[in-house]
Amino acid sequence: MKALAVDLAVSKLTVAAKNEDHTVTASYDIGMKQSETLVPAIDYVLEKAAIEKNKLDFLAITKGPGSFTGLRLSFAALKSLELALNIPLYGISTLDCYAEPYKNLPFAIVSVIDARKDKFYAKVTCEKNIILEEGDYLPEEILNSLKQITGDKEILICGSDAELFYNQIKDSTDKKLYFLPFNITTTDSLFDIAEKMYAEKNTGLNDYDGPVYLRASEAEEKISK
Repeated sequence: MKALAVDLAVSKLTVAAKNEDHTVTASYDIGMKQSETLVPAIDYVLEKAAIEKNKLDFLAITKGPGSFTGLRLSFAALKSLELALNIPLYGISTLDCYAEPYKNLPFAIVSVIDARKDKFYAKVTCEKNIILEEGDYLPEEILNSLKQITGDKEILICGSDAELFYNQIKDSTDKKLYFLPFNITTTDSLFDIAEKMYAEKNTGLNDYDGPVYLRASEAEEKISK
């Protein structure tokens, strides 16, 4: 199986190509230079993995929530490949992607991204049940959802801003909390989830599907006012 995955939901750009059992991954924490780096990074990992674009079986992408600019960039690049190659593009929730490595651990999982304006994009699951749907929340709203987790179940906070969220709520709950530094290779999770979708013959995103933002952009907010 040959595949390409891109995560540009937050400031760190991660691109990976998988050729059967071998994976080549490149990560760039370069801020505003993402636009000039994405396409060369895709070409680089494909070359190092010895994959020709027309041999790819599928594409995978974090579809949001996350950075408005980053999501638009990654969608533009992979939608172009999808249309040119006529292969499926699988859009996967950023929060699900970040929680994927920990889904079988005996914890309730809180996956978070700093949404600015004192809020977080978040999703809470416990034993694979959704406690809090993916959304744009104040810290206290996420805390309230944790009250639904009964007994002595411990809580694992993950995602790009796990430490920030942990520090904001640690003194406001008596539940046992842990946070994980954001050092996972997110494209590994994209491959894991997308491979299952491909095996199930999922057709992927529709032509009209775009990023999931959960919140209006600043420009849209100004227009609505």
